[in-house]
Amino acid sequence: MIFSFDLLINAVVSGVLIGGFYAAIASGVSLSFGILDIVNIAHPAFIILGSYVAYTINHQFGLDPILTSILMLPAFYVLGAGIYQIYYVAFEKRGQESLRGLAFFFGLLFITEVTLVLYFGVDYRDVDASYIGPTWHLGSIDLPLRIAVPCVFSLLLITALQLFLGRTFIGRAIMAVAQDQLALRLMAVDPVRIKRIAFAISIATASLAGAFLIIIQPVEPSVGRGYIGRIFAICVLGGMGSLPGTVIAAMLIGVVESLTSTFYGPSWAPAVSFGFLLLTLAVRPAGLLGR
Repeated sequence: MIFSFDLLINAVVSGVLIGGFYAAIASGVSLSFGILDIVNIAHPAFIILGSYVAYTINHQFGLDPILTSILMLPAFYVLGAGIYQIYYVAFEKRGQESLRGLAFFFGLLFITEVTLVLYFGVDYRDVDASYIGPTWHLGSIDLPLRIAVPCVFSLLLITALQLFLGRTFIGRAIMAVAQDQLALRLMAVDPVRIKRIAFAISIATASLAGAFLIIIQPVEPSVGRGYIGRIFAICVLGGMGSLPGTVIAAMLIGVVESLTSTFYGPSWAPAVSFGFLLLTLAVRPAGLLGR
C-alpha cells in the first residue's frame, strides 16, 4: 500500500461523486422497498433498460443521454404503473406478495436481461457526450466530468423527489400509505392508486439512473446484477424510506469503496462496504436516519 495525501483526497472526492450516482440508482428502491414494502429486485434491470434507451437514441439521433432519459420519464412511469397493477391483481390483492411477489420480480429481471441480450447482444455499449472524457483539475484534485455530471443530476433528482414527497398532497399520501391505509380511505384516497403512483415514480427514476450509468461506464445486459446488493444495502443503511438517509448512505459507501479500491485493491471494496453496513446496523439497527 502506497499512501499519499493527494491520493487520499482524490479517493475521497471520487467516492463522493460515485456516491451521488449510487443515490440515484437507490432512490427508486427507497420508494418501493422502503415505503411500499415491495422488494423489487428487478429494479437494476430497468436501470439497464434506461441505459439502452439512452444508447439507442444517442447513437441514432445524437441526443444527449441525460436529456433522453428526461424525455423518457413518462414512458417509464407508464411502464411502472402497469407492472404494479399486474403485481397488485396477481399477488398483493390475494395476500401473496411475499415469496410469490419476489418470484414475479425475479422473472421480470430475467426476462428484461434476456430480451436485451437477444436484441443488443452481449457487447459493451457506450454513449457520446461533450462531458465524457474531460477532467477538471482543481489544484491536486481531479474531477472527471463523466462522474461529476451524473452526481450533480443525481442530487437534483433526490431533491426533486424529497420536495414532491414533503410538499404535495400525493407525496404526503405516499409517505402515509405505508403507515395507515385506513386513514387514507377516510380522506377519500385510494391506497392502491397511491401505491401505483409511488411504484411508477420509482421505475421512472430508472430512466435517469440508466443514463447516468452508461455515462460513467459502458454497459451490457447483465451489468445490473452487480448493483442489486449494493442498492438494498444503501436503502437499509440510510433508513427505510428516507431519501436524505439514502444520499448519506450512498456517499459513505462510495467513499469506503473508493478508499478501499485505491489503497488495497478493487476486489476488497464490496466486502469492506458491506462490512461497514453490518457495523453501522449493529450500532443503529434502524439505519442512519431511520425512525
